[in-house]
Amino acid sequence: MNLSINNTISVMKPQTFEKNRAWLTIDTSNLLHNVKELQRIMKGDCKLMAVVKANAYGHGSVETAASLNNAGIKNFAVATLNEGIELRLSGIRGDILVLGYTDVSYARELKEYRLTQTVVDYSYGMELESKKIPVNVHIKIDTGMHRLGMESEDMERIKEIFSFKYLNVTGMFTHLCAADSRRSEDIDYTEKQTESFYQLVDELKAIGIKVPVHIQSSYGLLNYNELPCDYARIGIAMYGCLSSAKDKTVIMPELKPVLSLQSRLVLIRNIPVGESVGYGRVYQASEDRTIGILSVGYGDGYPRELSEGKGQVLINGIKVPVIGRICMDQLMIDITGIQGIKRGDIATLMGGSANEMIPADEVADSAGTIANELLSRLGNRLPRIYTR
Repeated sequence: MNLSINNTISVMKPQTFEKNRAWLTIDTSNLLHNVKELQRIMKGDCKLMAVVKANAYGHGSVETAASLNNAGIKNFAVATLNEGIELRLSGIRGDILVLGYTDVSYARELKEYRLTQTVVDYSYGMELESKKIPVNVHIKIDTGMHRLGMESEDMERIKEIFSFKYLNVTGMFTHLCAADSRRSEDIDYTEKQTESFYQLVDELKAIGIKVPVHIQSSYGLLNYNELPCDYARIGIAMYGCLSSAKDKTVIMPELKPVLSLQSRLVLIRNIPVGESVGYGRVYQASEDRTIGILSVGYGDGYPRELSEGKGQVLINGIKVPVIGRICMDQLMIDITGIQGIKRGDIATLMGGSANEMIPADEVADSAGTIANELLSRLGNRLPRIYTR
């Protein structure tokens, strides 16, 4: 039997802000403020390389990069080939470095979209060279993190990469794996990493090889801003927070949070004493309570680990606890005693204004993770609203 298939798809109009169930507000003026604060502590001619991988840590890669481009930022870093292509197709100008692995079969795409590829080790460089397609590259040097990169002691092979016909080396970098820590043993390890990297840089200069270098990420800049670099790869700090609210850095710039996660109160319920709420009945009302239902959940990227009172929500200027288990699409809060609360009121789960704030790094601490993960997992079904 033949079936006739109708390929016409009916697409609903996007919800307006007033009708969104949950959304992200991205304050681009705070983003640019943070850029200026970070540039202020960079030494010499060091330039900011904006890390916009993982959808710009949940902030929206294209819109974030466009705002930065318009403000004069011309260096970007992504994790994957597709992230770089998306930026190019959206009109982003300047250099775009792919920090992660790209299969060498995509050498033509690297060239076509003017992307700079990281050489992740010697054999990878050989394979990329064998494609006989001119590609700009940065050489990653392993100084102790033991993830990607060529061994810093492998001078002969590093020199060989510089001599390749089709690989145009436009930079060299390493990654400091403990730059966030102020423990003495981690400071010592970081200093060994930097010594190893700059010894290689000096040895290459001695034979006439000199390229731009970068060694600092956010914590590298905030704890070791004296290091001579051509670029500083800034991710989490640019978005207005540190990985953890507990972290203390040598330099503490005035950073402003860029992102807020908000949802509307969709239902108010009165729960009698002894009744349970949510999956597993883990919440039992010890007395008569009033609860509110928010239409946001772990399917949007709000961590399930914040269930059972670990999470807080700001509503009508008051912080209230998350109760019960967070669901995929909803969660419950205790709003007992809050006057004048009604359906449609806005609740802030992360971010907020200067006077009323739930910082992302504090939310991350409560969830047992870091702000980097928390922000980058915010889902694409959350509309992103950009403001200045």
